[in-house]
Amino acid sequence: MTATLVTQGLAGGYGHRTLFEGVDLTVAPGDVIGVVGANGAGKSTLLRLLAGVDEPQAGTIALAPADAFVGWLPQEHERVPAETVAGYIARRTGCAAATREMDATAAALSDPDAAGAEDAYATALDRWLASGAADLDERMPIVLADLGLDVGAEALMTGLSGGQAARVGLAALLLSRFDIALLDEPTNDLDLDGLERLEAFVRGLRGGVVLVSHDREFLARSVTRVLELDLAQNSHRVYGGGYDAYLEERATLRRQAREKYEEFAETKADLVARARTQREWSSQGVRNAMKKSPDNDKIRRKASMESSEKQAQKVRQMESRIARLDEVEEPRKEWKLEFTIGAAPRSSSVVSTLSGAVFRQGTFALGPVSLQVNAGERIGITGPNGAGKTTLLRGILGRQVPDEGSASLGSSVAVGEIDQARSLLVGERPLAETFEALVPEMTSADVRTLLAKFGLKADHVTRPVDGLSPGERTRAGLALLQARGVNVLVLDEPTNHLDLPAIEQLEQALESYTGTLLLVTHDRRMLAAVHTDRHWRVEAGQVSEL
Repeated sequence: MTATLVTQGLAGGYGHRTLFEGVDLTVAPGDVIGVVGANGAGKSTLLRLLAGVDEPQAGTIALAPADAFVGWLPQEHERVPAETVAGYIARRTGCAAATREMDATAAALSDPDAAGAEDAYATALDRWLASGAADLDERMPIVLADLGLDVGAEALMTGLSGGQAARVGLAALLLSRFDIALLDEPTNDLDLDGLERLEAFVRGLRGGVVLVSHDREFLARSVTRVLELDLAQNSHRVYGGGYDAYLEERATLRRQAREKYEEFAETKADLVARARTQREWSSQGVRNAMKKSPDNDKIRRKASMESSEKQAQKVRQMESRIARLDEVEEPRKEWKLEFTIGAAPRSSSVVSTLSGAVFRQGTFALGPVSLQVNAGERIGITGPNGAGKTTLLRGILGRQVPDEGSASLGSSVAVGEIDQARSLLVGERPLAETFEALVPEMTSADVRTLLAKFGLKADHVTRPVDGLSPGERTRAGLALLQARGVNVLVLDEPTNHLDLPAIEQLEQALESYTGTLLLVTHDRRMLAAVHTDRHWRVEAGQVSEL
């Protein structure tokens, strides 16, 4: 089924706060619309409104046909206790909900008093068929095998690694049959193979797609239009063309807006200065006329007064010109993350050594691995999901003891880390309290000041950490890196959940960082932008140097 979704005057936010308003958007078959903006601009909120999960503050959302199948995949893969891979995929594809509805309407057919039961069942059956539930069980093993998942459909989601969970999430998307797909950060945790599959899937869809992503290469390869939610200017705009065209047009529009304001401000300042001068001349003329003519020369006095009146008339004309100026509002200064990585004294010349090390986790084994990390080296680490990259990092940092072989960590090693799960900042305690416990040498005031520099203001620091968005938790993790002195920096998929300006700032900070760097990322533009000395490839439990 082909479907079109149209919004008019759409406004969204939470509580009494409005994040965006007046959004007019048409999503037609074949459209791939990328939604971009700073963390907190309302991107996920917009997707929730389009999915019908939340109600808009204003405006309308129309779907044609009204029974079109709209699928929303949120950015965090919620792992429900006791839920299997098959159950997770059925839930994420909408097949589980469609099956429950069909079963419920089928049961109502046996009730002779149930009015409209046959129509309700027919509608539910159509929905069930459209969702792909009829042959989901047959299609699922094929897709899982194609993605290289060696776990069965009955494996528990809670027992999967982050990489395996990411591939199951991709499988759910590939198995879905949405008429309109709403994808929130679909690239998170995907390896390069998964990214290529996702791009091919999105480009091959006949239906419309609205996606939120901070993966610049994915956006450049996938989207046909860009909707920018501009938090700084409290505005929004739809840009035609792809992502790179959007960047160029946005830069041009911002430059023109700044030039227009500066021209207006310069003209107004000039007119105000001239009016001030004319006013001073007029006042001076009146005073001089009153002082002069001791011989009561009425003619000279009258001439002076007339001259003063002419000056006053010029003042009024100047003020009229100022009032007729078309007011140009100054573009608001965008919040910009100013990020540096705190430095610690240099570690020993050898940071870490693995010698014939084997690390086992369930049926998976990494190794044997023999390698050495030297102080100041910058190492990029890539490989498929589930290949053992995170296990390798734990072994290098001495957080997992090898089952075979040996591992040693050098002296004076001060590790700073953004791990894939963002596990340093979790829990029900407020952010400020959690952060202070990790940097006891900082005062409460200093902690709040630092967090504010990372865009985490008063309404963030008093919230439980688990109540923050993934992007906000990641920014708090970056603030922790700045607060602590580190000489070994470990970044495991650091761009997940970060907005585009913050990613660019992180790249700049890494260029000036002089300590040891271990960088795990599938962000293709970050891999190209950040200088590394060595490149390790982790695959099938083995580590090779490229």
